[in-house]
Amino acid sequence: MTDRDVRIYEVGPRDGLQNEATPISTDAKLRFIDLLADAGLREIEATSFVSPRAIPQLADAGELLAQLTRRPGVRYPVLVPNARGLERATAAGADAICVFTAASEAFTRANINMTIAESMSAFRPVLQDARERGWWSRGYVSTAFGCPYQGEVGEAAVVGVARELLALGVDEVSIGDTIGVAGPADVRRVVGALLGAGIAPAQLALHFHDTRGTAIANVSAALDLGIRTFDASTGGTGGCPYAPGAAGNLATEDLVYLLDREGCAHGVDLDALMVAAHHIAGVLGRPLSTKVGQAGAWRLP
Repeated sequence: MTDRDVRIYEVGPRDGLQNEATPISTDAKLRFIDLLADAGLREIEATSFVSPRAIPQLADAGELLAQLTRRPGVRYPVLVPNARGLERATAAGADAICVFTAASEAFTRANINMTIAESMSAFRPVLQDARERGWWSRGYVSTAFGCPYQGEVGEAAVVGVARELLALGVDEVSIGDTIGVAGPADVRRVVGALLGAGIAPAQLALHFHDTRGTAIANVSAALDLGIRTFDASTGGTGGCPYAPGAAGNLATEDLVYLLDREGCAHGVDLDALMVAAHHIAGVLGRPLSTKVGQAGAWRLP
């Protein structure tokens, strides 16, 4: 991976769809994942093994993962909350997992009914099991820039949670602006603290929501800091049931356009990606609201 290479970690099939109220068929989700792989995405978070009562939209996680046609060279991580989720994911054929906590105690309590310390205790056997199986793993740190219940979140809290997750053995930590309040100065503050604590850029991903229209500006700031992995959701879908007001994720197509203009290599074909974006917009029954979805790409003749 060169200095200008960027990893795009696609979260559309999981984070993008989890908050949708209208049921989406397993076949439509599988088609979405296939189209994302067609576009060149090599990391596609497929689904979540949380309780079906908590996230009804992803109640078909086992069925979806079992039916998934895996492409060579493509990783399909799944979210697991605990040992029970890991058991279900293993039975369905998982081989890469994500766990999730937050930098805010109030949000962690609302989201998973645990303290941060309790969430780490729950993850320990899950991540140990994953390591023993040789699986790749990731840890999410939500509300790293602000919390809907607590308000501002200090960078020291983010650093502490990230370091704990890395100590438990995750391969990378995704730092999330769950409610979309961050601006570039916040990115410099939080990422600067993480790097200053000895966490390598290659161990970090950034996960921006575009609630207030700052996601692309935040990516640009993070690129300047040496971050090269970004989460995004094709079609700009997403939201969190435990984060009031959280709008969709950074759209993958908008991210790809920025990276193309910046001369960053990423391996994703924008035209093919738009096929996936239009597919999921059609499934959801609404037009694309992303910037590139509305305006299209711009290329010199």
